[in-house]
Amino acid sequence: MGTPVNIIVGSHVWIEDPEVAWLDGQVSKITGQEAEIQASNGKKVVAKLSKIYPKDMEAPAGGVDDMTKLSYLHEPGVLQNLKIRYELNEIYTYTGNILIAINPFQRLPHLYDGHMMQQYKGAPFGELSPHVFAVADVAYRAMINEGKSNSILVSGESGAGKTETTKMLMRYLAFLGGRAATEGRTVEQQVLESNPVLEAFGNAKTVRNNNSSRFGKFVEIQFDKHGRISGAAIRTYLLERSRVCQVSDPERNYHCFYLLCAAPQEEIEKYKLGNPRSFHYLNQSNCYELVDVSDAHDYLATRRAMDVVGISAKEQEAIFRVVAAILHLGNIEFTKGKEVDSSIPKDDKAKFHLKMTSELLMCDNAGLEDALCKRVMITPEEVIKRSLDPQSAAVSRDGLAKTIYSRLFDWLVDKINVSIGQDPNSKSLIGVLDIYGFESFKANSFEQFCINFTNEKLQQHFNQHVFKMEQEEYTKEEIDWSYIEFVDNQDVLDLIEKKPGGIVALLDEACMFPKSTHETFANKLYQTFKTHKRFIKPKLSRTDFTIAHYAGEVLYQSDQFLDKNKDYVVPEHQDLLGASKCSFVAGLFPPLKEESAKSSKFSSIGSRFKLQLQQLMETLNSTEPHYIRCVKPNNLLKPAIFENVNIMQQLRCGGVLEAIRISCAGYPTRRAFFEFINRFGILAQESLEGNYDEKTVCKKILEKQGLKGFQIGKTKVFLRAGQMAELDARRAEVLSNAAKTIQRRTRTHIARKQFIALRKATIYVQSRWRGKLACKLFKNLKREAAAVKIQKSARRFHARKAYKRLQASVLYVQTGLRAMAARNEFRFRKQTKAAIIIQARWRCHKAASYYKKLQRGSIVAQCRWRGKIARKELRKLKLAARETGALKEAKDKLEKKVEELTWRIQLEKRLRTDLEEAKAQEIGKLQNSLQELQTKVDETNSLLVKEREAAKKAVEEAPPVIQETQVLVEDTKKIDDLTAEVESLKTSLEAEKNRADESEKKCSEVEQSREEQRKKLEDTEKKAHQLQESLTRLEEKLSNLESENQVLRQQALSMAPNKILSGRSRSILQRGAESGHYGGEGRTPLDLHSPSINQRDSEVEDKPQKSLNDKQQENQDLLIRCIAQHLGFAGNRPIAACIIYKCLLQWRSFEVERTSVFDKIIQTIGHAIESQDNNDVLAYWLSNASTLLLLLQRTLKASGAAGMAPQRRRSSSATIFGRMTQSFRGAPQGVNLSLINGGTSGGVDTLRQVEAKYPALLFKQQLTAYVEKIYGMIRDNLKKEISPLLGLCIQAPRTSRASLVKGSSRSVANTEAQRALIAHWQGIVKSLGNFLNTLKANHVPPFLVRKVFIQIFSFINVQLFNSLLLRRECCSFSNGEYVKAGLSELEHWCYKATDEYAGSAWDELKHIRQAIGFLVIHQKPKKTLDEISHDLCPVLSIQQLYRISTMYWDDKYGTHSVSPDVISNMRVLMTEDSNHAISNSFLLDDDSSIPFSVDDLSKSMEQIDIGDIEPPPLIRENSGFSFLLPRTD
Repeated sequence: MGTPVNIIVGSHVWIEDPEVAWLDGQVSKITGQEAEIQASNGKKVVAKLSKIYPKDMEAPAGGVDDMTKLSYLHEPGVLQNLKIRYELNEIYTYTGNILIAINPFQRLPHLYDGHMMQQYKGAPFGELSPHVFAVADVAYRAMINEGKSNSILVSGESGAGKTETTKMLMRYLAFLGGRAATEGRTVEQQVLESNPVLEAFGNAKTVRNNNSSRFGKFVEIQFDKHGRISGAAIRTYLLERSRVCQVSDPERNYHCFYLLCAAPQEEIEKYKLGNPRSFHYLNQSNCYELVDVSDAHDYLATRRAMDVVGISAKEQEAIFRVVAAILHLGNIEFTKGKEVDSSIPKDDKAKFHLKMTSELLMCDNAGLEDALCKRVMITPEEVIKRSLDPQSAAVSRDGLAKTIYSRLFDWLVDKINVSIGQDPNSKSLIGVLDIYGFESFKANSFEQFCINFTNEKLQQHFNQHVFKMEQEEYTKEEIDWSYIEFVDNQDVLDLIEKKPGGIVALLDEACMFPKSTHETFANKLYQTFKTHKRFIKPKLSRTDFTIAHYAGEVLYQSDQFLDKNKDYVVPEHQDLLGASKCSFVAGLFPPLKEESAKSSKFSSIGSRFKLQLQQLMETLNSTEPHYIRCVKPNNLLKPAIFENVNIMQQLRCGGVLEAIRISCAGYPTRRAFFEFINRFGILAQESLEGNYDEKTVCKKILEKQGLKGFQIGKTKVFLRAGQMAELDARRAEVLSNAAKTIQRRTRTHIARKQFIALRKATIYVQSRWRGKLACKLFKNLKREAAAVKIQKSARRFHARKAYKRLQASVLYVQTGLRAMAARNEFRFRKQTKAAIIIQARWRCHKAASYYKKLQRGSIVAQCRWRGKIARKELRKLKLAARETGALKEAKDKLEKKVEELTWRIQLEKRLRTDLEEAKAQEIGKLQNSLQELQTKVDETNSLLVKEREAAKKAVEEAPPVIQETQVLVEDTKKIDDLTAEVESLKTSLEAEKNRADESEKKCSEVEQSREEQRKKLEDTEKKAHQLQESLTRLEEKLSNLESENQVLRQQALSMAPNKILSGRSRSILQRGAESGHYGGEGRTPLDLHSPSINQRDSEVEDKPQKSLNDKQQENQDLLIRCIAQHLGFAGNRPIAACIIYKCLLQWRSFEVERTSVFDKIIQTIGHAIESQDNNDVLAYWLSNASTLLLLLQRTLKASGAAGMAPQRRRSSSATIFGRMTQSFRGAPQGVNLSLINGGTSGGVDTLRQVEAKYPALLFKQQLTAYVEKIYGMIRDNLKKEISPLLGLCIQAPRTSRASLVKGSSRSVANTEAQRALIAHWQGIVKSLGNFLNTLKANHVPPFLVRKVFIQIFSFINVQLFNSLLLRRECCSFSNGEYVKAGLSELEHWCYKATDEYAGSAWDELKHIRQAIGFLVIHQKPKKTLDEISHDLCPVLSIQQLYRISTMYWDDKYGTHSVSPDVISNMRVLMTEDSNHAISNSFLLDDDSSIPFSVDDLSKSMEQIDIGDIEPPPLIRENSGFSFLLPRTD
């Protein structure tokens, strides 16, 4: 790869550096075979020319997505390209068909979401940016198209991201070949959910990776003939069994142990577990927990995953019981027993763990102790039990633990395979191999030997594949490649696996000899391979050996090779666990067949692994391979750190550099003709002037330079290693000569410019000196002139002074005389002015007085005249008021109301008078009784007075000495009695007074209650009045319904000529015609369901005529046959929709409970649109369906919603008689409707809403669904039509440099090329125009047309924008100009289509318009992030701006993208967004929903007048459709 011939002073080169692997610099000096380089880090380095590699200074700033596009395919070029892309978060890069994936150590959800999977589905390989989905897609397409199985090989060291990549592959394959989960779990679900289960039991933390797979895995995904996943199988290889017992710090054991220790408390108590630090198998390392990982959460997730893959709860319990048993088993420690070389459990703790192990494994406790501490030796004579020392017992314990765990892991894999199920009929599969990468540690044991053996096998397969790809490329380009050598590693494989002398065979042989040790094994290796170039014996070791692998030398320690290679189960362990009471444990140790037990005394892991590997290679050889090489960028497991030395080692181990060496053995540099001419056309300018094709031009350039060994293919130039550098050196020489010519001309120009400046300066100095001399002469002349001027001025001053004195005297005299005359004149004028003022004031006063008098007279005259006119008008109005009948009617009504109110008032007065009379009578009675009592009291008082007087006289008349004696006087008793009676009367009087007061209170309360009752009575009367009015309206509505029913019956009778009305019916109709209306006051309504009418109807129907149902069925069938034809349009109204609506309305189909006409109409529409490709038919039916839906929307209302609907209004022709007579005549006056936004317009009939039954409402819903379906079909058809053109529109067609620089001779060709550039866009515009014309011709509502084009332009925006972000070659300046020109074509189309049909379609292109605007602006490095995100591209997200900024390259002027500061700011914002859980997806999603509702459609459509629609010829002559004929009036 070195090209010392091409290195010259000034060349930019790469040199090796121990710290950063490769360092760039510039050659400053060449001495013989050495060169002095000024490195970019400031150091000066001297290196040999043979170890210097040229650097491509014209490489794109963002790197290339395929290494084969590199001008110099060598190690530093590859490393630099990967580094540049990794810094831009471009973690995937191709090397031909090989995908290199660098672990970003951060979440990049936008790279793996559903949008991205949809983008890569079916995309040609290499068209979009490199991605793991692209590899899976090409494998799937190859399997479907060629019917051949494919495999995807994922490799890399621990922590490189192999497992995650495998998950992504399976996710994408499930996306392509998955099916909906109809019954239970699907295959792809179980395959994806098997990952957590296998990770829990097969992954562990290592130094390099927190989730390192400690086994190899090959997933076979089987597909049926339709490309759907039908089955799957998982194969595993070489589980690291030793990790169960031995863990080095800071690693961890398998995850499942820690998950079980973090299980819910009841399970921990059940298994007697505790902290992981208490178990010997876990506490050998100080690492128990992982950062940002919850073992408890993962335990539950693992249990859920087990449910998905079909592991029952009972089996899960047994699995974790076995895991717990292994932990307890590791805590059993041994000490020396009583006998020699015997051992027993160390203490009670060891016995407890022994007991727990036996309980969990459900085996005998004593038997377990014997199996661990003793061995049984069977001899012909007897069976001997031999005790084991404590160390041997511990080895036996660890062996049992490893055996149980490996059997458990194998059971899990078998269970998953059984649960998923394999498809025996599957003809093709895609295998995904997740295998450990090449390993080389300080201490390398048997595991590393097997891993590296696997990688050697895979590397050979890889080399053969790469060589095959090279051959296919050369064959495709039709070049000679027979002499290219192939790099092979068969000698290393022979060293390892050859029989009988390979390392594996020698190891098996050593294991079969009881006395063999690792020393004897190592010596055997030294003797056997002492001359092998790949086998090296270390000088300071007796047991180690080194193998020179393809990725470097690895030193192996053979100390434990023999132990780790033995794969046999101790018979005691087999017997013990095979007899376990737990069926699960016993199933892990099935009884061995006697034949196999006898024949295979020894089983080797190496041989078994070799056999598995051989089977794997056979599978891979039968498939078409695809390679993914995973790379770990740093050992810190942190993002944005790129360790060059580490990555170079991984590229070597992954075989990437080996693939490059294979490429370099042939033709490492391939360039398309136009790229080659663009770069090296200056080496042969004359070849560009002639009329040659590109291939001839390339050949002439190479021949002129004298290169040998190159090849010219069909589309590319193939150069040998070093030839690109030689051409670049000669190109640099040509450019250098050109630069020297430019410099020479520039120096001439500068020298001439300096001479002209010097001459100009000299002339300037001379002119200044001459000017100075002239100034001196001028100064002298100026002084002489000044002296003369002073003398002249002095003389003039004296003369002027004398003159001024004389002048002043004269002026003084003149002033006095003039002042005297002026004062006289002023006095005269003043007097004259005063007289004029007095006269003016007098005349003014006289005129004003006359005006006011005249004004008063005018006002009086006007008032009297206006009063006269007003009185005359008043008399007229009074006369008109007397003559107005309306006032009289109003007066009569008011009088009636007054009479009614007067009657009520009189009633109230009468009631009140009666109440007052009753009250007055009661009061009178009380007053009478009171007067009587008062009379009695007065009489009693008068008697008392008389008796007292009599007593007083008797005392006076008695003698002076009187002897007191007791005298019983009868009158005194009477007085006492009267006194008591008076008191009782007073008491009764008070009681009567109280009773009167209470009566008054009760009377007032009664009056109040009567007043309240009167008010309630008035309210009740009002309510009764309102109810009466409602009842009247309901009766009127009922009569309308009954009359309409009668109309239908009469119409049915009118259809048959022989059916006539009965005499009674005719008389009823005649009476209705005479009265002019039906159902007025005082008339009984017509009972349409009365027995007499029903009887007459049945008599008529029983006549030998065709029944009404049959006639209606014939009419419906005739209507369906009619609308199945293309009826066209009447103006802008679809005839079919109008006819259907008028028929349904006339037949009253909306108001019946059961009818089949709706289903027939829907089926007719469905059959018509079965052909989805005919846009004309679809547009025709979209117009009809939308119009019919509009009519239904404005007519139908749900049953029971009458209170919400407008009240019916009936004009004279809408009365019962009017409708009946119209039905008899068959006139269409009842259906001449004009709809304007749901309202009514003038005409004989006004629109009334119909209470729709269930069939009508269902029909409306079905019609709505068909409108949406037809709309979607039309939109999708246009998408299909323009999709192929959009793929061509995102990238400008490449035009050869030769055709651009040949001048006027190719002007015509250039014009054609320019036309070709825009042809694809014009194709889209033509499709849009044709489509618009189709929609217009079928009178599709403009609202729907706008919605279609808005969604189509949104689709264009999404497709163009997503393609721009996924393809780096599209993010160029010239491509931006091309797309901008195409967008202007679309803008012009929108302008011509007008807003009526295009609407806001142009605004839907905002993403691609702003992205293209960013591509074509100049001086991008000067733009700040604020200017870009707010002014230039406000719609684009930071993720989208970052993607465009990093992918941009200027292929026209060579300018740069935005500044590094802007890029770093974008990264910071993206990190913040990811922390806030904002979606990081930079792709747009196409919206395929229906963007309108029925209400939107109804509001947007204009007036539809269906009254004058002419019926089609098919139904025009039919009497049953006479109502469709337009009205003549």
